[in-house]
Amino acid sequence: MIVCSCNVLSDRDVRETLGSRPDRPSVASVFRSMGCEAKCGRCVRSIVAIVDQHQAPRLDECGGTGECDSCRSDGLAA
Repeated sequence: MIVCSCNVLSDRDVRETLGSRPDRPSVASVFRSMGCEAKCGRCVRSIVAIVDQHQAPRLDECGGTGECDSCRSDGLAA
């Protein structure tokens, strides 16, 4: 899905850029890593959400107790 129409970036492009980064990069850092910059800014929320998903603990880390952000967001999406 295209998340940035100005730079024609997909969510896959953002996820590939994040790769296995252990840190939580800023949106500007994500854009720099892809060799571009934010223009209109409508994509910022979507990119922040992708970064948050990338940084969220995995289900096996919290045991599926519903206490982590990942479990809570899964519940809201259902």
